[in-house]
Amino acid sequence: MAITTRRRTVGQVSGENIVIEAAWMYYHEMKKQSEIAERLGVSRATIVNCLQEAKERGIVRISLAAEAFAGHRLAEELRERFALAAAFVVPDATSRSEEETLIRVARGAAEWLPGLLGPGDKLGVSWGRTVYEVAEAMAETRTEDVSVSQLVGSMATPYGFTAEICSAHMAMKLGARLVNLHAPAVLSDPDLARRLRAEPIIAAQLDALSHCNKAIFAAGSANHSSHIVSSGLASHEDLDWYVSRGAVGVLAGRFIDARGRPVPGDLEQRMIGVELDKLLGLDMGLLVSAGKDKVIPMIAAINGGYVTHVVTSASTAEAMLKETAGG
Repeated sequence: MAITTRRRTVGQVSGENIVIEAAWMYYHEMKKQSEIAERLGVSRATIVNCLQEAKERGIVRISLAAEAFAGHRLAEELRERFALAAAFVVPDATSRSEEETLIRVARGAAEWLPGLLGPGDKLGVSWGRTVYEVAEAMAETRTEDVSVSQLVGSMATPYGFTAEICSAHMAMKLGARLVNLHAPAVLSDPDLARRLRAEPIIAAQLDALSHCNKAIFAAGSANHSSHIVSSGLASHEDLDWYVSRGAVGVLAGRFIDARGRPVPGDLEQRMIGVELDKLLGLDMGLLVSAGKDKVIPMIAAINGGYVTHVVTSASTAEAMLKETAGG
């Protein structure tokens, strides 16, 4: 566990600076809270509050050693079973809450992702609740000459995790250049979508997606509670039609079958976003997902060859291994 603190100005131990002083003494000098309280002439309760405030304000940043989670037994089994470059498995929430587990997985990805990027990388960012939470959980960092591209067009949702927000927040946290996709994710008419894709500004933005060498995405479920339906990207009728033709999951807004192949249909002709073949052969395809309903979609995405790295929960990893046991 790595801890970063910002040192106080010598001699200033009042007001705001008591928070910095308490953080320094606790994390760097390894002093007990009671010792710090006595030295600074305040109560122990005040020191407890100061340490909490230091975390909330980013004065103290606690990061987990990614190699420990990537070296977890389940992570190693996932890596071997699915021929991945690496996997990162976080413990399930003790409350067994799917919401809390999702947040844990997103935070794990937020810890791991910056270390997977290097100078000159072009990162494609998909959309959805999980990717949004990854961006929100990331600490601000900076890698030289990194760019972020929005993989899926915009859509009107009430959730706060539209595609442009996901990519914009990710770029801000990474200190990266941003290439947004200034077009709707789906249109009502295939011909209109074709003409919009041909517009020079949109064509240039779509071309930028073909130059991404790394990507982060989640696997969506193919059921009626899926974000692809609740976001308005696909209707319930669309979902039923695609499922009847073999769709088991969603990747970057597109339906895929159990082998990870795109399921062709009217929706694809009306979409503006990355085509799935552009996600093949990347230096990194980071899949971040967890939950019972994500097991089959995650396996499908891996089968399709889009995934090199996975972040998930322990129970999801176990379910994936069980699903493919003897296969």
